[in-house]
Amino acid sequence: MAFWLFKSEPNTWGWDDQVAKGAAGEEWDGVRNYQARNNMRAMKIGDRGFFYHSLSEKAVVGIVEVIAEAHPDSKADDPRWECVDIKAVAPLPRPVTLDMCKAEPRLADMVLVNNSRLSVQPVTEEEWRIVCEMGGL
Repeated sequence: MAFWLFKSEPNTWGWDDQVAKGAAGEEWDGVRNYQARNNMRAMKIGDRGFFYHSLSEKAVVGIVEVIAEAHPDSKADDPRWECVDIKAVAPLPRPVTLDMCKAEPRLADMVLVNNSRLSVQPVTEEEWRIVCEMGGL
């Protein structure tokens, strides 16, 4: 299993929206960055991800699971753009903010800490464990 982080503006698509989709999940559409798209192409069913609220919150708020591997983005006119489908698994008991991640020396190499603009990014197994611990899991 691999681990990922999915960033979304909470006023556009937030954790509550993801949870409301239930087991059917939702396409992680609208990604128009090659590196983020390539990250989605590497995902497998069952991979886990952090759901991250960007902009004002800047915090990991939940855990999602990949339920469909990369396929054409239904909202794109260009076939180069693909997406995966994800479903909500569980909220974090305590949100883990970007500032908390930056303050944790063990997360110094985390993509989120060094390239917070990338909307879909890999997370190492060790980073996953640390963030889950910080979030109360």
